[in-house]
Amino acid sequence: MNDFAALLARAGNAEPRASEELFTSLYAELRRLAESQLRRQGGPAIASATTLVHEAYMTMIGQDGLSFPDRARFFAYASRAMRGLLVDYSRRRRAKKRGSQFEITLHEDDALPADGQSTELSEIADALEQLAQLDAPLAELVDLSFFAGLSFREIAEMRQVSERTVQRDWQKARLLLHRLLRSPG
Repeated sequence: MNDFAALLARAGNAEPRASEELFTSLYAELRRLAESQLRRQGGPAIASATTLVHEAYMTMIGQDGLSFPDRARFFAYASRAMRGLLVDYSRRRRAKKRGSQFEITLHEDDALPADGQSTELSEIADALEQLAQLDAPLAELVDLSFFAGLSFREIAEMRQVSERTVQRDWQKARLLLHRLLRSPG
């Protein structure tokens, strides 16, 4: 078992010191990932990168039975957790604008994305969920490449396949996502 897997296992066993050590060692990379996720929103930030990192990390550590064989899979999962938080926030924001929810908050709504951007994020998330139902490895590839920022070479090493295989799978995933985004309902 490598050092990362051992540290992750200790953190998962509710060892406070191990959890702090894990978070400290991964913070810079998680923050880079959060900044990347926020940049992809294409407009004003929904939340700060720090907030996104902390919320995603708390969500992940709170899950029972999570195990990651390597750093790449940990960061793929972290990326999905961050994307999920952003999608949830976007959906809540749209629901609030339609009047289905009244909420008093301490932050200003000036830094929120335009409705079109939150709608687009929600549509992409829905398409990824549909892709996961059709072909889970392709959906994971999108998460690893687009959201986690891993190169095709890193993904190929993780999956123990050739880089060319990953490139072909990427083309399939893009085509399927395009169809899912264009199809009504």
